[in-house]
Amino acid sequence: MYDVNKVRTDFPILSVEAHPGVPLVYLDSAASSQKPAAVIDAMNAYYRGYNANVHRGIHRLSEDATNAYEGARQRISKFINSPDPCQVIFVRNATEAFNLVAYSWGRTNISAGDEILLTEMEHHANLVPWQLLAEETGATLRFVPFLEDGTLDLSDLSNLLNERTKLFSFTAVSNVFGTINPAKQLIEAAREVGAVTMVDAAQAVPHMPVDVQELDPDFLAFSSHKMCGPTGIGVLYGGRDLLEEMPPFMGGGDMIRRVTLEGSTWNDLPWKFEAGTPSIAEVIGLGAAVDYLSQLGMDQVLEHEQFITNYALEALSEVKGLKVIGPAPSQKGGVAAFTLEGAHPHDIAELLDESGIAVRAGHHCAMPLHHKLGLTATARASFYIHTTTEEVDKLVQGLNRVRQVFRL
Repeated sequence: MYDVNKVRTDFPILSVEAHPGVPLVYLDSAASSQKPAAVIDAMNAYYRGYNANVHRGIHRLSEDATNAYEGARQRISKFINSPDPCQVIFVRNATEAFNLVAYSWGRTNISAGDEILLTEMEHHANLVPWQLLAEETGATLRFVPFLEDGTLDLSDLSNLLNERTKLFSFTAVSNVFGTINPAKQLIEAAREVGAVTMVDAAQAVPHMPVDVQELDPDFLAFSSHKMCGPTGIGVLYGGRDLLEEMPPFMGGGDMIRRVTLEGSTWNDLPWKFEAGTPSIAEVIGLGAAVDYLSQLGMDQVLEHEQFITNYALEALSEVKGLKVIGPAPSQKGGVAAFTLEGAHPHDIAELLDESGIAVRAGHHCAMPLHHKLGLTATARASFYIHTTTEEVDKLVQGLNRVRQVFRL
């Protein structure tokens, strides 16, 4: 396992104070991760040294920018073991990736009577686009339920996946429960009935090794800002044959090969889906984030998070009235969503912030999950490569202070 204290020195923000005299304890990486200096420096280097548009200029700045931009795509492709960099499509975030597939693939392949299978634990980004598609096409949404422990109930999967199922889209790791779902098993089951698969890997790619050739999904999406990279950039990975067949998502510059007043023809992959001036600095920043995580080693990242998660779950179990939702540590990623009897999650988060502890409170873009549990909200602590046991101890101390304030 790597030296977490050395890793912490790579993140400038971890040395700031949340309030005057109060050190920051950042436990909200599942929402958005902090950025190491290497990422910040890479983006600054672009703006300071070779700021120009890509693909369109033959002057030195443009050529340097294009090389950095496409070089980042190659390293990101290698990071997830994509067969070809052209299968790595840059989007704004995972949400845009789902919308791209729903619009481009879905409106071509889904019709009345077809079924789209999701799970009850999905983030809204992997729910709302399919609701819109089903409403437009007359398709039916079906759902794999979750059990009381936050794992998927697969007992009826053979009926839920049938000849009418055209798409099975599911999360690899729940952003609320932390459940690590059996992605490969689900993909194989979908393939047996001819269904296309899409994986929400926003909480997987940052935290564990993800090999798209081993998993073999048809589509997979993740966001830069959850994996040490900047906001405003994400990735859609897709099977080449599917991407070749799909019409463009947006029209404009760079996604075309030839334009006349009467019509247009489309560019090759991946640029067919990347209309307009792209997020150049952000792609370069994501490339630097991938380099950083690769140097740490994703096996080491996973090992550290498993250690911290186990430590946190044991420590939180000592807080009277606190209940963590989700499965056992062996099936759980670095997320601990919880309730504290007698205290609203928003009050918990506000009081923890006074102690410099940043956690999330709300439904975490998973309202149906909370509704099924009979909860309006939960508080959520999430852990990452720089989280220490000392920070977990401060979280427990902060929660005990919450109990004192509310006289629980």
